[in-house]
Amino acid sequence: MDRIARTTKDLGNVLREARKIQNLTQADLAARAGIWQRTVSNIETSASGAKVDTIFDLLAALDLELHIVPRSKMTPGDLEDIF
Repeated sequence: MDRIARTTKDLGNVLREARKIQNLTQADLAARAGIWQRTVSNIETSASGAKVDTIFDLLAALDLELHIVPRSKMTPGDLEDIF
C-alpha cells in the first residue's frame, strides 16, 4: 500500500482502507491501538483534533509507517481540493 495523504481526509481514507484490507472493524483496530472506537471513527471521517501520538498508535496497529518526502508539484485545481 503506497498512498499520498495531504489532508486529514486523505489520512482518514488511508487508515480506513488499510483497516478494511486487514479485515478489521473499527473496534478491532481501536483495541489494537489502545484507543476508543469513536476515536478511530473520528479520524477516519477526518474530524480534526487527533493527537499525533494517536495517529502513530493507529499506524503501528496497522503495521504501517510514515515517510516524509518532498511534496510533488500540484496544479491549481489540486489546491482547490485541499481547501
